[in-house]
Amino acid sequence: MAKLVSKTYGDALFELALETNKLDSMLDEVKAVAGALQEDKDLTRLMNHPKIVKEEKIKLIEDIFKGRVDDELVGLMRMLVEKGHYNEMGSVFVYFMDQVKEYKNIGTAYVTSAMELREDQKAAVEKRLLATTKYVKFEMHYDVDAALIGGMVIRIGDRVVDSSVKTKLYDLTRELSKIQLKVGECAP
Repeated sequence: MAKLVSKTYGDALFELALETNKLDSMLDEVKAVAGALQEDKDLTRLMNHPKIVKEEKIKLIEDIFKGRVDDELVGLMRMLVEKGHYNEMGSVFVYFMDQVKEYKNIGTAYVTSAMELREDQKAAVEKRLLATTKYVKFEMHYDVDAALIGGMVIRIGDRVVDSSVKTKLYDLTRELSKIQLKVGECAP
């Protein structure tokens, strides 16, 4: 259900921003609103409080955001509250931001390596990704996991390239156990 809500409302916001030629400004506003909503835990508690009626919640959203962000964005937020989907607002915004990035051919890559990469190594990874994908730009996210032993794991969307020593050792172990089984089966 949450995925359907984020797609439905995220697509509507994306189409509206595209039609009104406000893609960049809407993206900036969505990022700002999403950050503000994530930081303000009191607002979330108020919006989820069962004794506060929807009309008061809608008024609260309008009081906070009207005049500060695009009216269409306030309208979307109002509609989400009216339909009882306040908790999915964050996922709607993430979906919208992902749609904008995809439209602009901006990829998001998550790179996990066994040790911290130097800046020149990070630049080389990004350059290689730009050369081998359709993307013209990347948002790069780096992480370190010593358990990989060596190599790296790169995730872009649902695609994963795993060149870690840990995975290669695991694959080798699996292959060796298959060989042992076959040898054991042949023994008299």
